[in-house]
Parts: sequence; C-alpha cells; structure tokens
Amino acid sequence: MWWLIGAAALGIGLVITAMPELGMLAVGAVAAAVVSGIFGGGAVAQVAVFAVVSTALIAVVRPIANRHRAQRPPFATGVDALKGRQAVVLERVDGSGGRIKLAGEVWSARALDAGHTYEAGQEVDVVDIEGATAVIM
Repeated sequence: MWWLIGAAALGIGLVITAMPELGMLAVGAVAAAVVSGIFGGGAVAQVAVFAVVSTALIAVVRPIANRHRAQRPPFATGVDALKGRQAVVLERVDGSGGRIKLAGEVWSARALDAGHTYEAGQEVDVVDIEGATAVIM
C-alpha cells in the first residue's frame, strides 16, 4: 500500500512540476507495489524492482525525449515562415526604414546594410523579422 501512496505522491509532483522523471519513479513505485501485492516479494525485492524499473525508464525514455525536444518542427510557422521569402519594395527602404509587401501584407522594413537603399519595385529577400519590422537585403 505504501508503494501506491508513494506513486500517487510522485504523480502529483509530476503534475505540479512537469518533471517527467517523477513519472518514471511513480511507475517504478507501481512495479514495486505489484511485486509486493501479487508476488508477495519482501522488502529487498520491492526496493530492487523499484530501483531497476525507475533507472531503466530514466535511462531509456529520457534520451528519446531529449532527441524529440531538440528536433525542429517539419515546417516553419509564424515569423519563421517569412524568413528567406522574397518581398517587393513599396516605399524606399534604407537603414532607417521603409515599406515592403511580404506575403500579401504591407510590412515596415529596414535594410540589413545601413548604407544600402532599395527603391520601389525592387525584389528583396527577407533575412530576419525584428518585432514588426522585416530586415531585408
């Protein structure tokens, strides 16, 4: 019974802190409760099962989770989707500002190279988005 109470406490800790390791420890506690309740294992067997199951889960699941977290989404969204696209200059753009048409919308823009100017009608590439301003070259 104590293993199930411990598993519930670890589960609550998982929900509060969002630490997946606590969930893996909770599964280890449930496994120890199974050894105790179904197989009638002693205290040494229960602790051993808890340690082995918890360690195995952390050793196997954590690297997989880290690998998935490090992957970028398969497609860009938001302002990331606008980087690298082409735009048309509507009003002269220099280091201090101007206007472009990007993805069907009018954006404020500034030149990446402050000494360079782009005239109306020119096609430019969007290098970055800083707030509501497109950085072009």
